[in-house]
Amino acid sequence: MSETKTARKVYPAEFKKETLALVNEQGYTVKEAAEAVGIQEQLIYKWQKALDATASDDALNESERQELVKLRKENKRLKTEHEILKKASAFFAKHMK
Repeated sequence: MSETKTARKVYPAEFKKETLALVNEQGYTVKEAAEAVGIQEQLIYKWQKALDATASDDALNESERQELVKLRKENKRLKTEHEILKKASAFFAKHMK
């Protein structure tokens, strides 16, 4: 059995941007835009989803994710230390009387 792999076509960012502009700015339907530029409708939906993800605040790049993990660990450590100090101060205040 021979497997034939078809190479996926890679579209430049400018092409994607202009195609999405047809839908978002010029009022084309996704179907009309896909037919106008000669691609499948699913690609436009995929590109729009990717654009929305990068534009939203929910999307973090890798360095932001790493920083978030680091800050969460530090926050957890500081909360633990705060609780220990609070208990220790209560203990010493009780025994100082």
